[in-house]
Amino acid sequence: MIPRHLLSFNTKRLPTVECDVLVAGSGVAGLSAALRLSRFCKVLLVTKSDLQASTTRVAQGGIAAVIDEHDSKAAHVNDTLVAGAGLSDPEACEVLVDEGPDRVRELLDQYHARFDCTGGVLDLATEGGHSHARVVHARGDATGSEVESALGQALVREPQVQVMEHSFVVDLLLAGGSCRGALVRDRSRKELVTVRSKATVLASGGMGEVYLVTTNPPICTGDGVAMSFRAGARVSDVEFVQFHPTALHIPEEPKFLISEAIRGEGALLVDFDGVRVMEGQHPLEELAPRDIVVARMVEVMKEQEVNHLYLDVRHLDPDEVKRRFPTIHEHCLQAGIDIARQRIPVSPAAHYMSGGVVTDLWGRTDIPRLYACGEVACTGVHGANRLASNSLLEGLVFARRIAQDIEHLLRRRQPTTVPEWSYELETSGPRVREKLLRGSLREVMRDNVGMLRSERSLREADLFLEENTRVLQTAYRSTSGMELKNMFLLARLITRAASERLESRGCHRRRDYPDPDEWNWRRHIDLRLKDGVMTCETRPQPSKTARELRLTRVQEA
Repeated sequence: MIPRHLLSFNTKRLPTVECDVLVAGSGVAGLSAALRLSRFCKVLLVTKSDLQASTTRVAQGGIAAVIDEHDSKAAHVNDTLVAGAGLSDPEACEVLVDEGPDRVRELLDQYHARFDCTGGVLDLATEGGHSHARVVHARGDATGSEVESALGQALVREPQVQVMEHSFVVDLLLAGGSCRGALVRDRSRKELVTVRSKATVLASGGMGEVYLVTTNPPICTGDGVAMSFRAGARVSDVEFVQFHPTALHIPEEPKFLISEAIRGEGALLVDFDGVRVMEGQHPLEELAPRDIVVARMVEVMKEQEVNHLYLDVRHLDPDEVKRRFPTIHEHCLQAGIDIARQRIPVSPAAHYMSGGVVTDLWGRTDIPRLYACGEVACTGVHGANRLASNSLLEGLVFARRIAQDIEHLLRRRQPTTVPEWSYELETSGPRVREKLLRGSLREVMRDNVGMLRSERSLREADLFLEENTRVLQTAYRSTSGMELKNMFLLARLITRAASERLESRGCHRRRDYPDPDEWNWRRHIDLRLKDGVMTCETRPQPSKTARELRLTRVQEA
């Protein structure tokens, strides 16, 4: 049995905060949404850490957008669909690509983001899976930091936005089936607070911390997906956990990302003997989609009985490499690696969840008044494997669409009364040591539900999860304890979906089902909580947009 809430509470006994819209998360999606919403309503932005401590900040690559006159929106849509391995929604991809260039121009014109330019023209890079150079970047390899800084500086000047830092959104509060706010733990005051809102936007990021080896910061514990699932929202495509091919292979947490933009500039992926591992494997070689590169790396590492490979940039102009990738160059130097003279040791690491809370094209979830944006959301764009540098773009595009929809929502007549809430958790769980169980969980997920899966490995993971499932009944009031329960729930969701999908597709690779199965599995796996039990249904993915399907039906008639 999966409890509806993380802990016992009674809102009559808690302080209350009122706002028009609650935004959970301070990455590009949360900041963009809050800024848009502040134009017409009062916003409360809640973030687990500092205002600028999200995965956006460490995003190196850039923002993919069709800006060059030799590029085309059709090509960007096609690249996204190819990377998504048959499960991307063509309509969502068209929205992303159509609106993307305007969002990039807004960053430049309204928020004064300092993207790299030459002669007043934006520099455009090529990354894995892209058929054209279309990736806008800043300070070489510090795009995420620049975007978050630009949006964050605008936000702190906005009087309509109140920010609660170092606070944890515990659970969503529903009334009449609609989301009417959330329970929040104010870490500075160490107390629970009831936040009442007319709409809620989840932009709480990803879940890389569920895995032992990840590029994500420790705050990425899947909280948004977990709380939405507990509230009854549909969660989909969570088996498609993207492993980035090239994390710096040294003992550090989180793993430092070596952007694939460096491969776009000519870096080669080689084995210990200097032999290229992607040559002849894919037409795009080192710039193949991430799932293709990771699968090849795993194959080579297994054959050669090694735990990492190398990126080689020694054949490139050292001054140009340092100029283009100053962050990577400096971090590697601190680790004793001069990338101009030495090869960079790399290995795959958990990086991004392509799935999440299911939304429509306006960011609306199945629960009225609840929206999701960014990595926490499953908009349909990414399918079985996210195309490089589409994530920051997705956050920008769908944040704006969410704000537009909420503006219409707030114009309608609002409910005059909102009830009090209470819940009693049946506490039968063991008092385990949070840090130890967290470590065990992450290791189990890495070993059994990682880059390669099988019925046997998934059964091993499921056995561990079943034996420890009583942790969900443990009454933690600390943030770390509640994070553990969210991670545990996410692990169950990922493992269940991976066990159901009897094929290999995109990021999901199974030893026992090595090929894609278009006939049976060009479908999404939807998970939902009903009466405390996880249910599983499949949903087909049309290959055409809604407009194309309507035209086809008319022609057939």
